[in-house]
Amino acid sequence: MKALPCSLTLLVVFFSSFAEAQQQPRGGNLPPTLFGSVSQGVPTGTATPLSISDAIDRALKYNLGSIISEQETRTARAQRLRSLADLLPRVTGGVTETVEQINLAAFGFGGFPGQPLVVGPFSVFDARARVTQSVVDLKLLHDLRADTEKLNASNYSQQDIRELVVLIATDLYLEAVAGGSRVDAARAQLNTAQAVYDQAGDLRSAGVVAGIDVLRAQVQLQAQQQRLVFAANELAKQRLNLARAIGLPLGQDFTLTDMLATVPASLPNLDQTLNAALDARPDYLHANALVRAAEESRKAATSRRLPSVQFSGDYGDIGRSPAFSHGTMTLQATLSIPIYDGRTRAETLESDSILNQRKAEAASLRDRIEYEIRTASLDIQAAAEQLKVAQGARDLAQQQIVQARDRFAAGVANSLELVQAQEAIATADENYISSLYSLNIAQASLARAAGAAEKTIKSFLGGK
Repeated sequence: MKALPCSLTLLVVFFSSFAEAQQQPRGGNLPPTLFGSVSQGVPTGTATPLSISDAIDRALKYNLGSIISEQETRTARAQRLRSLADLLPRVTGGVTETVEQINLAAFGFGGFPGQPLVVGPFSVFDARARVTQSVVDLKLLHDLRADTEKLNASNYSQQDIRELVVLIATDLYLEAVAGGSRVDAARAQLNTAQAVYDQAGDLRSAGVVAGIDVLRAQVQLQAQQQRLVFAANELAKQRLNLARAIGLPLGQDFTLTDMLATVPASLPNLDQTLNAALDARPDYLHANALVRAAEESRKAATSRRLPSVQFSGDYGDIGRSPAFSHGTMTLQATLSIPIYDGRTRAETLESDSILNQRKAEAASLRDRIEYEIRTASLDIQAAAEQLKVAQGARDLAQQQIVQARDRFAAGVANSLELVQAQEAIATADENYISSLYSLNIAQASLARAAGAAEKTIKSFLGGK
């Protein structure tokens, strides 16, 4: 088998590594709802300018994850209202009109002199209001407190979803910007390859170079054409992913107005950032609220063993008709003392298990927050260093292609050296774009790790 030309070998390696990177799952365990939305409006014939600030604002309004989290919070609020209703008075009212005819013999009466066997028909009118109130019931009280903490947890969860939506919108926006840079770089490399191919053809016509040099230039030209097609297709899909997440109609054209930031933000103190994150991270506040809810649920389970007091009463008019009626009332207080209920132990064991689980989750999340802050800081430092190296390599690659073209035109070198210089530019451009993207997404990840994504990402990535 014949060996592939150098340019084709490098092209295969480039496409394989790039495709592998693109196929890596984004978002880890993030729910797929965060990458969907409810699109608004219809496509227009003009391109809409889209800044990263606009993308984030649209995502917060129309992202499916944000919408669902709002509805889940409403559900938690309804559950709390149900628990509160168990502690509030229950008042009902009604009016009845009854007409009866009674057979006394059916009840053992009858046969007495002067007493009819059938009484009636006669009517009974009753208009009455009834009230029931739980006076002392610690189980219901702790149930209410547990549902209140669950509502707080749901509110924190909604805030956490907003943070994730901001991070995802930022990631997709930066990815599309990086994709546009790759298309621009591929187009510039194609123009260079076209110029080299034309130069090789002219030198071949002049008898300066051999036909193999023209063939190499042509292979390189086709390789750059393939790169451009691949990069343009990836950019189109990245733009669709962005539109899908922020509620833009998929047929709507738009232009990205913000570019990748080239200067890394100053790194904050890790200890201060961690302390601030524990006070600000909605997911950590959510976890602590679930711990408190589990504690109240356990208290509610154990309170089944305690007595409860309930009050009930009614007042109304009763008589043969509204005109011939009289007011009556009933007042009743009930003391309930549990003697045996097998559910109490079962619910206590279950609530203990849930409480221990919630505590473990909160402790693990605290460690994960510190891990995220430290890894994001390391990523920023590494990406900043990589960006410096990539910028230097890019400049050297530009010098290399200029010298290689001069040597080729002078007949000092063949086209193989020129092809290698072109591949060096392609590699340097890709490394530079990847490093720039990594720097920006690392800064966004640090903002998320610190619990301030919605407040800070717009500012340091160019949003207003």
